[in-house]
Amino acid sequence: MRRTSRQIFVGNVPVGGGAPVSIQSMTNVPTRDADAVLGQISRLAAAGCQIIRVAVDAVEDAPAMKRICEASPLPVVADVQFSLASGLAALEAGAAAIRINPGLCGNGDELKQVADAVLRHHAAIRVGANSGSIKPARIAEKIAAGRSGEEALAEALSDAALAQCEALERLGVHSIKAAIKASDVGITVAANRRFAARCDHPLHLGVTEAGTPAMGIVKSAIGIGALLLDGIGDTIRVSLTADPVEEIYAARKILSGCGIRRERPEIISCPTCGRTGIDLPGLVARVEALIEELRSSGRGVELDRVAVMGCPVNGPGEARGADLGIAGSRNRELVIFEKGKVLGAYPFEQGWKHFRELLLEHAVPSQK
Repeated sequence: MRRTSRQIFVGNVPVGGGAPVSIQSMTNVPTRDADAVLGQISRLAAAGCQIIRVAVDAVEDAPAMKRICEASPLPVVADVQFSLASGLAALEAGAAAIRINPGLCGNGDELKQVADAVLRHHAAIRVGANSGSIKPARIAEKIAAGRSGEEALAEALSDAALAQCEALERLGVHSIKAAIKASDVGITVAANRRFAARCDHPLHLGVTEAGTPAMGIVKSAIGIGALLLDGIGDTIRVSLTADPVEEIYAARKILSGCGIRRERPEIISCPTCGRTGIDLPGLVARVEALIEELRSSGRGVELDRVAVMGCPVNGPGEARGADLGIAGSRNRELVIFEKGKVLGAYPFEQGWKHFRELLLEHAVPSQK
């Protein structure tokens, strides 16, 4: 059961209220280089990104933002960290939403300026609270009241985000989503659970500063996955020190692994053993690259499961339920099978070519 959250729109993308969980990322090239930003957004969109965030650090970024917002295939969220004026300029430039943290503009006149601009431009606000934006005094108060350091930070994060949301609502803004993140997985999960139990604002999930793909994907899968399995979460970002496109691939896999978004086809492959007589990791990479190439070109594969296995035991045997499969053999040939039935054994490259042709026979235009 998913948590019941209110629905807002970021551009044309519904967030919350039962809408599918959407995938987000952030560009990492200078915003003033509009061509580079738009090129990156196009690549991200082809990979499956649905909302994009762009850093806006100065009013001088506004002309580039105008062009980016006009040409982007994805709704653009202006990420504002240092200058409230730059956020207002981004809204004027056409940003679909603005991301602010509770420490940027407080609850006074500056927040009212943001609220008025958001209402005027029919935009949304993302309230972003992270561990770096919480004043140490707030944490110290909670520790003095008997909380552990982790509990204190989780509560402070949740409280700060909720207070900012409530202040915006008093100013008439209701298109709000919140993002509550820490680099610690347990703190992130605890803070989001606490926030989710206290209001109906949509939640954007992520573990901030998660690291390189080797560790970042693991931390993100644990943190984001735990919340998604609780029914919490309306959008996600997998934050990685890598090409942002890698974030999209990881996010898709997390959603698929949680059973929230079905990736067709699911690729199953064995862990290898002493019977493996082929380069199985290389073969799996070929299959993944082919399917990703089809997705990027606007096509999908009308198969539920594709198996790539190391030997006949795991091939037509354990993977007999696959719609289409390929496996190594004792003679270093490739065995091709379909729903458990062996179609033939071929020399490696000939077998790959035949398997590729069979897979392409199931390629169809993607359903957007």
